[in-house]
Amino acid sequence: MNRFDYSMVKNPEYFKDNCMKAHSAHKYYASLEAMQQNEESFKYSLNGLWKFHYAKNYESTVRGFEKEDYCCLSWDDIRVPAHIQMEGYDVPQYANVQYPWEGREDIKPGEIPTHFNPVASYVKYFEVPEHMQGKKLYISFQGAESGLALWLNGSFVGYSEDSFTPSEFDLTPFVKEGRNKLAVQVFKWTSSSWCEDQDFFRFSGIYRDVYLFTVPDIHVQDLRIRTFLDDTYTKADLEVKLQASAAGRVRLSLSKNGEKVQTLEENLEQDTLLHMDVDTPELWSAETPVLYDLLFEVFNNEGELEEVIPQKVGFRRFEMKGNLMTLNGKRVVFKGVNRHEFNSVTGRYAKREDVLKDIVTMKQNNINAIRTSHYPNDTMVYELCDEYGLYMIAENNLESHGSWDTVKEGSGEYDAVVPCDRPEWLPMMLDRVNSMYQRDKNHPSILIWSCGNESFGGKDIYEMSQFYRKEDPTRLVHYEGVMHDRRYNDTSDMESQMYTSVEGIKAFLAKDKSKPFICCEYTHAMGNSCGAMHKYTDLTDTEPLYQGGFIWDYIDQSIDKKDRYGKEYQAYGGDFDEHPCDYNFSGNGIVYGKDRNPSPKMQEVKFNYQNITAQVEKDKVKVINKNLFVNTDTFQCTVILKKDGRQILSVPMDTHTEPLSEDIYELPVPVQTLPGEYTVTVSFSLKEDTLWAKKGHEVAFGETVYKVEKKAEQHKGEMKIIRSVHNFGVRGENFEVMFSYLNGGLVSYRYGDVEMIKMIPKPNFWRTPTDNDEGCLMPGRYGQWKLASMYLSHKKPTLPYPEAKNPEIKVKENYAQITFTYFLPTTPAAECSLSYKVYPDGYIETALTYDPVEELGDMPEFGVMFKFDADYNHVSWYGMGPEETYEDRQRGAKLGIYKNMVQDNMALYLNPQECGNKTGVRWASVTDKKGRGMLFTGDGMNFSALPYTPHELENARHDFELPQVHYTVVRVSKQQMGVGGDDSWGARTHKEYLLDVSRKMEFQFGFKGI
Repeated sequence: MNRFDYSMVKNPEYFKDNCMKAHSAHKYYASLEAMQQNEESFKYSLNGLWKFHYAKNYESTVRGFEKEDYCCLSWDDIRVPAHIQMEGYDVPQYANVQYPWEGREDIKPGEIPTHFNPVASYVKYFEVPEHMQGKKLYISFQGAESGLALWLNGSFVGYSEDSFTPSEFDLTPFVKEGRNKLAVQVFKWTSSSWCEDQDFFRFSGIYRDVYLFTVPDIHVQDLRIRTFLDDTYTKADLEVKLQASAAGRVRLSLSKNGEKVQTLEENLEQDTLLHMDVDTPELWSAETPVLYDLLFEVFNNEGELEEVIPQKVGFRRFEMKGNLMTLNGKRVVFKGVNRHEFNSVTGRYAKREDVLKDIVTMKQNNINAIRTSHYPNDTMVYELCDEYGLYMIAENNLESHGSWDTVKEGSGEYDAVVPCDRPEWLPMMLDRVNSMYQRDKNHPSILIWSCGNESFGGKDIYEMSQFYRKEDPTRLVHYEGVMHDRRYNDTSDMESQMYTSVEGIKAFLAKDKSKPFICCEYTHAMGNSCGAMHKYTDLTDTEPLYQGGFIWDYIDQSIDKKDRYGKEYQAYGGDFDEHPCDYNFSGNGIVYGKDRNPSPKMQEVKFNYQNITAQVEKDKVKVINKNLFVNTDTFQCTVILKKDGRQILSVPMDTHTEPLSEDIYELPVPVQTLPGEYTVTVSFSLKEDTLWAKKGHEVAFGETVYKVEKKAEQHKGEMKIIRSVHNFGVRGENFEVMFSYLNGGLVSYRYGDVEMIKMIPKPNFWRTPTDNDEGCLMPGRYGQWKLASMYLSHKKPTLPYPEAKNPEIKVKENYAQITFTYFLPTTPAAECSLSYKVYPDGYIETALTYDPVEELGDMPEFGVMFKFDADYNHVSWYGMGPEETYEDRQRGAKLGIYKNMVQDNMALYLNPQECGNKTGVRWASVTDKKGRGMLFTGDGMNFSALPYTPHELENARHDFELPQVHYTVVRVSKQQMGVGGDDSWGARTHKEYLLDVSRKMEFQFGFKGI
């Protein structure tokens, strides 16, 4: 076409017009010196301020703005790269399955929204840099959502729709001397948008780099690197395929750590295939990401240097052996995450420091794989994965979830499904996989190509997989959607499923062992989640065909926004008044969106993903090395002994356990005999600094605990009993407590003449629902326990007036005991009792008891809730930590003494919910800044200190909706139900992590002023 026709934008067969051929994303320089100084003289950035006009639809655009004589200098300025929605035009819209126009416009594939479909018109005035003048001139748009039309000096240049791979055009026929006018229109929704229904915020605009570029007279337009290893993995054939613009000579130099390994010089034809035989290459893996430097020097026939190309090479062999995926001959296990490109300020515009922080955080927490959900990322992501060592499933830009979400599987009624078997969508689909493949084919980190995500099945996607196989026999092909449509089951080389339970995986593999199995998405990390994740990671040790999975997902998709009072918060779906939307379902990360720092869930991820298991006993340890290529002597092993939470010994220990082997070692610390509780930890840490962590960074640990019994603590002193008509009091040397018959509980605890408590402690059976709880409708099933917690009473609901039951009182020589009975407003009715045994030193031994009523079932929590003044905001505890722990998420914690502030226990989940719990607590204190407060003791109890009650947390949907802080709310409990995490839309907490109500429930703990 020599002009742009907007009516074609809705046509799936019109997705590319006058675009240059896709090619490898290699860099090239004019000389070795330019390469060393990273002077890209062939490239000229157009990033920066552009002139801009926003229209809510195509009819509202400025017609003829692209013409040379139309002056756009008075237009607004906008930064490129950026999403227009992050620059004040339109708003971000978060949608998961539903298409973003649903409920606004009734359209079908082959149509696009017309009433609201924002069009971003950009203009950039530029002069061709002097060093580029007289040469062919090209332009590259690295990413624009979702359709881009381009003009130069009034002439139509071309059109492209793939949002996540480069769109490049030849400007030579249209460029002129002096000032040039580059005009671009970016359409938010095009025919391609039917295939871009990913679970993410919907943006548009030019959001990746834009630059002009030229090429030398002899230019390697495309290069392909492959490493073929023999069956001993000691000899390699380095295959290099080059496509050049003209004939010449090329010199290849292979080096490692600056030392040349081999050199080869050959004639360069337009298509050239070269080979290098390399003996005993060091192999690339996530454990040992060894990269070689391959340098291309391109000369013309007169011997003059035309260009220099640096290329990283990783020698590795990934293949299916039998029905297992293997890397360099070893069965690989993916300990992965799904990663969106996302920043709370810039959206999908990726900054290098963000990507680098993500990669470093992943490596520090034993994550070894990324699935680029669900589109090609910026090229620097792949480069950093090569360098730092992360396996990749490189996913194509395809998701059409909203087109088949309501389709009945096996019905054959697939007419509305995109792309499915529809021939008009096939060229676009093949172009997309080709664009990604050509750009990224030289990255050793990419082990698997993925056709896309959640787009059902059909012939088109099968043809995409066949394209990969034809072009690249060195990798495997992934596609999860065949599980919904088995007509083309060979589309995927592995069985890939989402959120299948461990039992479901076992059942599937019991029937079908033809392929390895992975979970391309699992352990849905929404809010307070990742419970029972260990069941999946344990399965990789017992079921060879199960080769791991990818957590959904890595980072919360949240956006900086200010509330009505100017305070910044993290916004999610619906906070921009955009509809339809899917609200806080964008918050599934194991790192926070605001700062990319790990959330408490990461503690468990790191442990479950560690490559060394240490099964510790009092005097020995079994070390199981799950690394494929690294001996445990690569790491410093240290044995740490703690007594009652305080370290008393730290002794290095030599280990030499080979990869995929195990050994038993005697511990170099004696078994202790003095009274106390002892923790033995075997820790593996880095011996030297690495790219991703400093020396001493812990990569794995295991621990055990044993006790040497000691005498029970004696509570000595004198006390006075005060009996009144309505109250019962106990006074000792430094304390005074009062119990009220009228109000039914402990109304006062004075220590050092200071009143400690702000509320009568009451039995508590409720926790703030988590996102997972809400997804499985837990609040509805357990709602009576919230009522019981909020409205229980020491008065029996008799007619005509409630009748108070007198507390039971016992007074002995060294204690006084009072027991209150509480009536629960449940159906059927139930009772519980709370007993206080007061000792002469002010220590109160407390017991909560409940005879389960079968019809009521289990409860979210079984414990007691206290309120203290908010000045008591310092927390210390001896228990599991340092991060919050739960019944089904505590394996990654260590037993020790920890401290923080009450506010620190408020995990930054997008939707306020249950957080800050600590399991296995022996003692915990809440104190003011002078160290005065309350000490709680128990035998492995749960403990929580937050600024809010569960009810206050439950009533807020953002942190800014929480009330001002007045109290420190302490909950001590026998147990709290696990947080779950198999998924967030129906999966319940696993049964073994629920409270056992099959027999009488009893919980004992103590507290005392300090």
